[in-house]
Amino acid sequence: MKDQRKAYFFALSTVLLWSTVASAFKVSLRYVSAVELLFFSNIFSIIALACILIMQRKTALLVRAGAGEWGRGVLFGAINPFAYYLVLLQAYDLLPAQQAQPLNYTWAITLTLLSVPLLGHGLGKRDYAAVALCYFGVYVISTSGDIFSFSFENPMGIGLALGSTLLWAAYWLLNTRDNRDPVVGLFINFICSLPMIGLVLLATGGTLEIPWQGISGAAYVGCFEMGISFVLWLMAMKYTESTAKIANLIFLSPFLSLIFIHFFVGEDIKPSSFVGLVLIVGGLVIQNKGK
Repeated sequence: MKDQRKAYFFALSTVLLWSTVASAFKVSLRYVSAVELLFFSNIFSIIALACILIMQRKTALLVRAGAGEWGRGVLFGAINPFAYYLVLLQAYDLLPAQQAQPLNYTWAITLTLLSVPLLGHGLGKRDYAAVALCYFGVYVISTSGDIFSFSFENPMGIGLALGSTLLWAAYWLLNTRDNRDPVVGLFINFICSLPMIGLVLLATGGTLEIPWQGISGAAYVGCFEMGISFVLWLMAMKYTESTAKIANLIFLSPFLSLIFIHFFVGEDIKPSSFVGLVLIVGGLVIQNKGK
């Protein structure tokens, strides 16, 4: 049954959780490396998703999963969470959260661009305008507002943040062809990715003995960013009378995130970060209006 009040509740809960992620990343990275954070977050995500599968009585679907479904789990898991979060967390390690978060938010524009060579889609005038506005916002953030300097503060961090959008967009393009149950599929992806992350942890000299602050951060990221928020959004989509009624709520997330970054991470929000974010979200709104 459709229930718009429930849809709004689940959608707003998801947006609130998404808004805290940048702060959780940045605070956690004060105590652990990006690889260590990803390894332990992955473990907590597996635990959270296992609990959700039990609550939803979907364990039988997991038991019946065949070689093909586990094979897709290896492919999907290699992209997300393994490569995507490894790149994204490295970006957060190098950049202020107020820069990394808006840059990562351009993944929807990246998705549009990738759909041209991969799916044969065409771009209209609205799409070109959206792309131009979004990437001008990226430029404003990357130069800290000094747009005539043509100088980036941290090219490596910026490159990693934008590179993460390529991985996330590629993941969702592949995900459209995945016929597995969403929660079961995500659980399998995370199970398959754990050995990959473990190998990188060993290769980079990471440790399993991390401080309690790192464990707490990993638990928060794993449960709420990688696990529960995904299921909450699925619930919102299930109950909504119209996807459009909840889709625009997503645009609240990056602005709430700046507030959390200021108070919990302690960053003074630069005018360039806010202006760049407004440009990026403006581009996404233009793109969304064309659908």
